[in-house]
Amino acid sequence: MRGWIILGLGVGVLYYLATETNKLDEPMAQTDALLLKIERKLDAMRGTKIIKVDNKASQLKKEISQRMSSGELSALDGILESEYSVQDFKDEYCSGAAPRHESFSRDNLQYICDKLR
Repeated sequence: MRGWIILGLGVGVLYYLATETNKLDEPMAQTDALLLKIERKLDAMRGTKIIKVDNKASQLKKEISQRMSSGELSALDGILESEYSVQDFKDEYCSGAAPRHESFSRDNLQYICDKLR
């Protein structure tokens, strides 16, 4: 009986910390990021897929390389790394009222968004 009481108190404290305070927000965000990373890794490893040759990314890099600085090009490489990172970039920065990107100028950001659509 004593074990059930201790277990109930532990669950109650954990529930309180998760819902009423922000003490567990950072560990929960880290766990979500880790699970997302694992899910993407499993998607990449699972089964044989037909790989569609997509020259859009390499063509974009060739077209914009003269306009960008080396820092912007390295940021673009990080974005074009996988289909997930491209989709995340499009969702975050290519919407109607997109926030300003820390690496790209406004003109280059608009150009990249136009080419990725």
